Amino acid sequence: MKKVLLNLFIIAIAPSVFAQSLEKMQWFNEPQQWTIKNNTVSMFVTPQSDYWRISHYGFTVDDAPFYYATYGGEFEVKVKISGDYKVRFDQAGLMLRTDHENYIKAGVEFVDGKYNLSTVVTHKTSDWSVITLEKPVPYVWIKAIRRLDAVEVFYSFDDKTYVMMRNAWLQDHVPVMVGFMGACPDGQGFNATFEHFKVKHLPDMRRTEWLMKNAD
Repeated sequence: MKKVLLNLFIIAIAPSVFAQSLEKMQWFNEPQQWTIKNNTVSMFVTPQSDYWRISHYGFTVDDAPFYYATYGGEFEVKVKISGDYKVRFDQAGLMLRTDHENYIKAGVEFVDGKYNLSTVVTHKTSDWSVITLEKPVPYVWIKAIRRLDAVEVFYSFDDKTYVMMRNAWLQDHVPVMVGFMGACPDGQGFNATFEHFKVKHLPDMRRTEWLMKNAD
């Protein structure tokens, strides 16, 4: 029995990496123009679209394009993002979503002529946090790690050095829609590109802890 538990423990702590098959993902609010080529998704972000709930502005919108697959358990996801941002609030980024009242979106948002690393966390109502960049960047990597009931969000300019930009609650023990989105609340749309989208399953922390305790 101990040998079986030990073997299970070894399996549990070995993460699996998946270069998600982009063709098998699905759209929520499919944009009119999009393509998949060389592990890259390009879209023309739908004009007058966004994700936001209630707070500060007093309205709810849930109509921007979101390309996703559904995952359970704990995982790490990352993607390289670039966009031809034009007007205020043009944005592109990762999104983790359980339903229309609970989601996290993080990426680049164009505000008052500057690029911002932006995170919106929504649990019935939305909040917004930004890190303003001193100059435009050609692309940014966004990574999110889901552990138990929390998601850590990071950014990088080289896919090597990552800096945390947010730690937020997200309900555990529920499937999560994981993918990337673009939004254009005030403008007439823009081109966004998403490259090297990958999801890595992580060992369940509770299960790993139990196996370690019972492997003696």
